[in-house]
Amino acid sequence: MSLVVQKFGGSSVADAESVKRVAKRIASYRKAGHDVVVVVSAMGDQTDDLIDLAQQVSPVPPPRELDMLLTAGERISMAVLAMAIANLGESAQSFTGSQAGVITDESHGKARIIDVTPGRIQSALDDGHVAIVAGFQGVSQTTKNITTLGRGGSDTTAVALAAALNADVCEIYSDVDGVFTADPRIVPTARKIHKIGYEEMMEMAASGAKILMLRCVEYARRSGVPIHVRSSFSTHTGTWVTDGEIPAPFRTDTTEEEDTVEQPIISGVAHDRSEAKLTIVGVPDVPGKAAEIFSLIAEQEINIDMIVQNISTRDPGRTDISFTLPMADGAKAIESLEARKDTIEFDHLRYDDQIGKLSVVGDGMRSNPGVTAALFRALSAENVNIDLISTSEIRISVVTRAEDLDRAVQAAHGAYGLDSEDNEAVVYGGTGR
Repeated sequence: MSLVVQKFGGSSVADAESVKRVAKRIASYRKAGHDVVVVVSAMGDQTDDLIDLAQQVSPVPPPRELDMLLTAGERISMAVLAMAIANLGESAQSFTGSQAGVITDESHGKARIIDVTPGRIQSALDDGHVAIVAGFQGVSQTTKNITTLGRGGSDTTAVALAAALNADVCEIYSDVDGVFTADPRIVPTARKIHKIGYEEMMEMAASGAKILMLRCVEYARRSGVPIHVRSSFSTHTGTWVTDGEIPAPFRTDTTEEEDTVEQPIISGVAHDRSEAKLTIVGVPDVPGKAAEIFSLIAEQEINIDMIVQNISTRDPGRTDISFTLPMADGAKAIESLEARKDTIEFDHLRYDDQIGKLSVVGDGMRSNPGVTAALFRALSAENVNIDLISTSEIRISVVTRAEDLDRAVQAAHGAYGLDSEDNEAVVYGGTGR
């Protein structure tokens, strides 16, 4: 008997029929002899609807109360799914994040899990129940307030529970059949990846591949939890995210054959439309100014991605510093920098939110020359201009104009021979998540 943690996203439980379809899948695992813990997101777009409701009532909702409101979506999902499973003759019990023992820090809206004490979940499993847990939420260790985990929180909940329970696998269900070499909505010929390591998956997640969130993959790597990304709309084998072997109970007749196929140099092409570029023009070119700028940004809890510094063409004693950041944090960054303009002594700021980031990721970059040249040739052929460039051992990222991003993704995907002849990329629910 294996212990399986399954997470179902909002598109997988969007309505009553979807909930009943998910319940049948869970019941089939129980009948096969597996113990099952299920983590659910809110139904469909319910979280967005609750955010809209809050903003209609208050332009700036108190973070504590907003978290109390947003956790209602997952509670609805867990209860109706437990009912649907009971209707199939299996026993299920639902738990909120706090009841499941998901302990977080006190940061509302983007809390981080600091511990999981799944005593009640283990007791439910021991008594023969399917345990259903509301994702995306926990309880603060210090204040005892309800918290939410932010974007991708249900994925992180599932992996954290899988680690705490020593589960054999964590299955993440969405509306696509796995991790693809590019977003199927932009590249219909994208190919499904059979198996990918944690490091490559982390780079893709950080670069905008929304099928898995970065925090979820980070947690899985630290804990050694194998992730199986699948679609709740089909029975196809998905993508395994692990550095080790696929767990024996889940290996199929074709697994060994697929494992022996040599991996391509590039695993995938990711893109991100959620970033903006901020340029600080005319910064004094002296030691300590960059530290002052980025310490200020860090105080605002803003994550920085790509950074480029150039000597100013107008004044040799000054420099221009450009960096990318989440578009949602643009106003906060500008406000904090303008407040310290006289101290930092820069000239002015330039803000651009009409950009897109393209990233190619692959472990094969370490030992294969020419990967960078191939990308730039492909973009040049499509007349795509590049604003910024950033690299790691297994990733190349470039910033382009937003209107050029789709063409850039398609060009890069074709340049590395990633197109599939089978057109296997299907987005069942319409969102790719």
